[in-house]
Amino acid sequence: MPTEGDTAPTFTATYGTSDHEPFDLDDVLGHGPVVLAFFPGAFTPPCRNEMVALQNHLDDFEAAGATLLGVSADSPFSQGAFREEHGLEFDLVSDMAREAIGAYDLEIDIGDLGLHGIANRAVYVLDDEGTVTFAWEADDPTNEPDYEAVLDAVAAA
Repeated sequence: MPTEGDTAPTFTATYGTSDHEPFDLDDVLGHGPVVLAFFPGAFTPPCRNEMVALQNHLDDFEAAGATLLGVSADSPFSQGAFREEHGLEFDLVSDMAREAIGAYDLEIDIGDLGLHGIANRAVYVLDDEGTVTFAWEADDPTNEPDYEAVLDAVAAA
């Protein structure tokens, strides 16, 4: 897991829409802080709660010039439906190849739910140069981050 002060691993994936648009982290760096919110799976109650909470803070992220991205191993189609159902106005990134999940060392299994090779819940704030200025990983994937701490990190990035 990258820690504060590390250079964040860059990765490519697909935006969470039915258009299958390519995503490259390098393309969003250098335009203000980037918040990577990794989550285990769309349509699960804890992930819904987290993504809705982030949506509720979207104005604060945007006021700080930050780009907010949710990242999971879900398909782009699932993510698109998830965004639509919950009114999410920020982008989700489909990491079905698990490039980002592996690079950030976040891969977990939740056997009881039949979920394997998914992302643990984690939040990273990256500055313009791609340096990690905030790193949090859940001890339990049902835990949510301290949203005020994330906003403070964005303001300081």
